[in-house]
Amino acid sequence: MFNCVNKHKYKGTYPITYRSQWELNYMRWCDHNPNVISWGSESIVIPYANPLTGRTSRYFIDFNIVVKTKTGEVKKFLIEIKPHAQTIPPVQTRNTKSLAKRQAEYVKNQSKWKSATEYSKTHGFEFVILTEKHLKVK
Repeated sequence: MFNCVNKHKYKGTYPITYRSQWELNYMRWCDHNPNVISWGSESIVIPYANPLTGRTSRYFIDFNIVVKTKTGEVKKFLIEIKPHAQTIPPVQTRNTKSLAKRQAEYVKNQSKWKSATEYSKTHGFEFVILTEKHLKVK
């Protein structure tokens, strides 16, 4: 669990849980960055059509943040943190079980991200997917 230093900035649900080191680092950035006005973790839930089950599922967005840009404009973002490999179509490998699993994950993520993009447009957010390339980690 993450312990907020600037509790007045956190507008999400408790406890604040991270699922990767990348998410923990992003939480620290949100907590300490003076341009972040407010932020939340897994506090916005978006319904999406799960193509694997044929049912409506719930997508818990990793982060929602409100920031002040360099020009003074206030912007709202929905942030998803994923490994870069999960953001591109999987390529054929010798292990067909592994490929099938990666293909299913990719298809499910695409459906989630489509719903998040639509939600963002109607609720004044910009949807952004961050990977290790954006977070400058290996």
